[in-house]
Amino acid sequence: MKRLLFSLIVALVSVTTQVTMAQQQRPGPQPAPETGEKFRLGMAGYTFAKFDIDKTLETMQKADVHYLCIKDFHLPLTSTEEQIAAFHAKLKAKGVTGYAVGPIYMKSEAEIDRAFEYAKKVGVKLIIGVPNYDLLPYVDKKVKEYGFNYAIHLHGPDIATYPDAEDVWNHVKDLDPRIGMCLDIGHDTRNGKDPVADLKKYKSRVFDIHLKDVTGHTKLGYSLEVGRGVIDFPAFVKMLRKVGYTGVVSLEHEKDMTDPFMGIAEDIGYFRGIIRATKE
Repeated sequence: MKRLLFSLIVALVSVTTQVTMAQQQRPGPQPAPETGEKFRLGMAGYTFAKFDIDKTLETMQKADVHYLCIKDFHLPLTSTEEQIAAFHAKLKAKGVTGYAVGPIYMKSEAEIDRAFEYAKKVGVKLIIGVPNYDLLPYVDKKVKEYGFNYAIHLHGPDIATYPDAEDVWNHVKDLDPRIGMCLDIGHDTRNGKDPVADLKKYKSRVFDIHLKDVTGHTKLGYSLEVGRGVIDFPAFVKMLRKVGYTGVVSLEHEKDMTDPFMGIAEDIGYFRGIIRATKE
C-alpha cells in the first residue's frame, strides 16, 4: 500500500513538473495577426479624454493598436519642440505612431493658423478640424500653402454645423481636393444616413474614419460597443475594401468614458473578427 502511494506521488510530481516546464516554454500572448488590409486600425485620442497619455498608450499596446489621432489634451497646441519630441519618443517606445491631430475646433482665422502650425510642428499631414462654415475659403488657402489633408469631423444632429457626410460634401466639393471629411459612422447614422452608402458615394473625400456603433438612426440613438447597435459592420468592411480606402479607421469609444477599457477590448475584438469573417 505504501509502495503504491509512493508511486502515485512520484507520478503526480512528474506530471506537475512537465506541465510547469511546458508553461514556462510556451510563449506569452501574441499580437493579433496582420489583417492584410489596405486600411489601418487606430484610436481616436478623444476615447481617452479622462486619461493621460501613459494610460492611453498602455491600453493601445494591450489592444495591439498602433496609430493614434492626437488630441490637444494629450499634446497641447502650445507645446514646445522639446515637448513634442518627448511626446513622440513616448509613443515610439510603445510602438505607436501619431498619424493626425484633432478634432480641433476653429472659429477664427487665427485659430486656423495656429492649428496648421501645430500640425507642422507635430509632424503630421492630416488635420481633423471643425471650422465655421464662413472660414472654409481660408482653410482652402491654408491647405494650398501647407499641402496638408484637412478632414472635417461631422457631428450628427447634436451640432448645427456638419451634421453628416452629405453636408460636409456639399461644403467642400468645390474646394481643394485635399479638403474632405472624417466620416464618423456613428454620428452619420444618428442623422438618418447610411455610412456604408456614404463611404461609397464620397470616397474621394474620406480621409479619416471614426469607428463606433449607435442604437438608432435618430438623435435619440446613443453610443455603445461596436457590434451591439444598428450599423452593418460586415457591409462597412466590404465597402472599405471596395473603395480601396487606405487611411486609418480609428475607434472613438464614447461609452463609459471613465472606465472604457472592457468596451474598447470588445470593440477592437469584434471589428477584427468582422475583418477576418468577411475575407473572400
